[in-house]
Parts: sequence; C-alpha cells; structure tokens
Amino acid sequence: MFKKAIIALSIAAVSAASAVAQAQPVDDYKKVEFFAGYSNGQVDTGVDSGNSAVDFFRDRANFNGVNVSGVYNVSRYIGIKGDMSATFNKERFSGTFPGPNGDITIGGENKNSLYNFVGGVQVKDNSKEGVFKPFGHVMAGLGHFRTKIGDYTCAGIDCPTFLPSSETFTENGFSAIIGGGIDFRVSNRFQIRAIQVDYNPVRVEGTTLNNLRLGAGIVF
Repeated sequence: MFKKAIIALSIAAVSAASAVAQAQPVDDYKKVEFFAGYSNGQVDTGVDSGNSAVDFFRDRANFNGVNVSGVYNVSRYIGIKGDMSATFNKERFSGTFPGPNGDITIGGENKNSLYNFVGGVQVKDNSKEGVFKPFGHVMAGLGHFRTKIGDYTCAGIDCPTFLPSSETFTENGFSAIIGGGIDFRVSNRFQIRAIQVDYNPVRVEGTTLNNLRLGAGIVF
C-alpha cells in the first residue's frame, strides 16, 4: 500500500508540475537583438538645384562608415532601441587668386564626419518563426558634425612662407532617425539586414540639414 501511495503521489506531482509549466507564458519572441553593419550617409550640403531624385543625390555629399544598434523587446512587436552611426567623407579643394606677381593657387583637404547618437522605439515582428522581418523605427538624440581642414598647398610666386597645419571645426545639434528596412531570418540567432533606409534630419545653427542614411549588415 505504501509503495502504491508513493507512486500515486509521484504521478500527481509530475502532473501538477506539467500543469504549472503549461500555465506559464512562453517566450516566443527574441528579447534582445544587436545590429552591426555598413552605413552610407547622403549628407545635405545646403545646395538646392532642383526637385528630381537625381538633384536630391547630387546636392548631397557621400559619407561612408558604420552603424550599430541594440534593441530590448518589451513585447513581440515593440522594442526600445539605442543607435549610433559614424560616417566619414574626405575631399580636396583648391582656389586660384590674383597676386602681385601672378596667380596664387591654394589647396587643401577636408576631412568630414557625422555622428548620430539616438534612441527611441522599433516596431518589428520579433517572433522566432518566419523569414521576412520588416521593421520601422523612430529615434531622436544628438548629431555631431566635425570638419578638419589641413594638408594645405600653395603654387605661385607670392605664396605665404607659412601655412597652418590644420584647423578643426565642430557643431552639435538635434538629430532624428525616421525609417526602417527589411531583415531576413536565417537562423534563430542570425538575421541579414538586406536594406535600411532612414530620413536623418539634423538641426544645427537654426538650419535643418535633410540627410538620408542607408545601411545593411547582420542582426544577432
């Protein structure tokens, strides 16, 4: 009798544990995700030559760099997101000016960078099932511009004997990221971010620069 009672109690305990487990919510979505990838910035130069798509890109400088982000998903569809991107551009310039004994040509190099430090909300189906994972996000924070001018050159009889080594200028302002993209799930751990397209306005010194940010990479 005692042995049968122990067996009965064991069966009852297993059944109770199974019922409790079934009553608990099942995490059927990813709680956390990280993104790392390439970022291309189409940065507003302040020139407005027209309204066509060609004009839009022609009026912007091409920046290249990286973008990383992290998301904590508070539900299957909503996540709290932090995002940082750093893109860079380098170009040479020159100008010719009249001098007492002929023209003087002065040249140099601009090294430009744009950083975005933003946070906000991401909307995405974070289910562990399915392949096609479109997403959208809205974020705001700090935009930081930096320009270093250096590597000066001069050609002409009246060139100055001294040229400055370099000069650095910085500006900070409000930055926003509004956009989204498409991820493709390749496993429970990895997704491919095929494309990300963001409108990236940055407000500095009373002027809004209407930038575009493009990207692709790996989500894990």
